[in-house]
Amino acid sequence: MMVHKNNSWRQTTPPSLRFVRPNPHLVAIRTKQRGPLGFQPQSTTTPNPNLTETPEENEEDDEGIPMEYVKILAKFKSRHNYIRVLDVSRRADHPLAGSRLLLLDRPGNIHSISFLLRTLTSTYFDVFATLPPLLPPGGGPIAILGFGAGSAARLILSLYPDGAAPAPEIHGWEFDPSVIAVAREFFGLSKLERQHRGKLFVYVGDALDAEVEGGFAGILVDLFARGSVIPELQDPKTWEKLRSRLKTGGRMMVNCGGRCVEAEDPSRDGDLVRKETLRAMRKVFADEVFVINLGAGGRKEDSWLALTGPAPDVDNWKRALPAAELRRYVDLWTPPSNMG
Repeated sequence: MMVHKNNSWRQTTPPSLRFVRPNPHLVAIRTKQRGPLGFQPQSTTTPNPNLTETPEENEEDDEGIPMEYVKILAKFKSRHNYIRVLDVSRRADHPLAGSRLLLLDRPGNIHSISFLLRTLTSTYFDVFATLPPLLPPGGGPIAILGFGAGSAARLILSLYPDGAAPAPEIHGWEFDPSVIAVAREFFGLSKLERQHRGKLFVYVGDALDAEVEGGFAGILVDLFARGSVIPELQDPKTWEKLRSRLKTGGRMMVNCGGRCVEAEDPSRDGDLVRKETLRAMRKVFADEVFVINLGAGGRKEDSWLALTGPAPDVDNWKRALPAAELRRYVDLWTPPSNMG
């Protein structure tokens, strides 16, 4: 889920995937939504999983995942990323049990997640899936800027099938062609593309240049590079540009990061970058910016999302959501004055 302002991305074939065996040592693994996966051949940990449980549901510190429950499917360096694909055994006593993870960046931040036996992920991707009912009448295409392995696209296409209202058309942009190759190899993207031919379009290129004729009804922004929200998103001009790509009544939902992320550059503090990103958004959208903190309640690993547009009708929004588990997020959005 990354973007750069250069043309070096034109790579015709991804590097060979290097399959490796898991290290037999016991490794304590703790994950955050987009935080590092502490994967070293020693007993180390990283902060708590920043999933979407409330603090009461996740008060206990877990002891990580024994290495025997983690299988590395692929590990290699592309031109732009350190890429790892991991499976977490269903036998693991951990919120990520039964999941497949895409890790990018040197710290190993999680950029995509899927579960074999369930659709919802208990991560911010579920919040992204609440956007379609807020789109203007008649719907329209949704852009995913920072496609990764397609977690958000898979959720939306599953929850809003053909015949449903709205039934979205999705256009996804990903900078690194190797990430898309991994998505097709390990995350079922090829099958998803076949199943939703004419509704799902995936592009390799600069996500900030994304556009379609007539504009997008919605834009999901999930742009990180080297473990941090990209610097362009701290510039109001970027938000003016993205706003111009929306059709009348369109909205954006944005992953703003927070303390949950670990940047390769220690000067890119996650909380500071989050505040600067929201500040840039407010200069463009004024008071039509709402926020949700998935790590509320004093948790160190907070994770923030933003929503643009006028205040939604909460009751109508809840009624339109296709899964009861999604409705709890509606009440967590707060006005700009509470963005921290």
